[in-house]
Amino acid sequence: MRCPFGPHFTEEKGYPTDPKTIGEMIRKSRLDLGLRQIDAAEMIGCDEMSIVNWEKGHRSPRVNHMAGVVEFLGFNPFQNGDTMAHRLINHRKALGMTQKEFASQIGVDPSTLAKWERGERQPSGRHLDLVIKTTALVQL
Repeated sequence: MRCPFGPHFTEEKGYPTDPKTIGEMIRKSRLDLGLRQIDAAEMIGCDEMSIVNWEKGHRSPRVNHMAGVVEFLGFNPFQNGDTMAHRLINHRKALGMTQKEFASQIGVDPSTLAKWERGERQPSGRHLDLVIKTTALVQL
């Protein structure tokens, strides 16, 4: 195993200096912390091959792993979004919740949440108040 503090470490092939994807963000954080892929996998709650595939860009983390990814990174890798639909989706994904789970949490039918996330409808009235309160989203 290489010394994580030697000059080769920071020049390691594939070290993402300006990460764009979640996989690149995970790789950068993992290397900065001097962790192996198996260590990161344990912290996130997935298997080592998931980390390998995410870092190589072959796959993206599934929603059930996103809460662990957010915790591992120490920040939400999703941009806030410029519409209520994008903000809802990004917030739900950062929580690692399915539409069904998130809809249950905010007290709406999953089909209603799906329409909000597709931008076909907007939450209004008490639902808008609830969504803003629950998610700390700002109304556009």
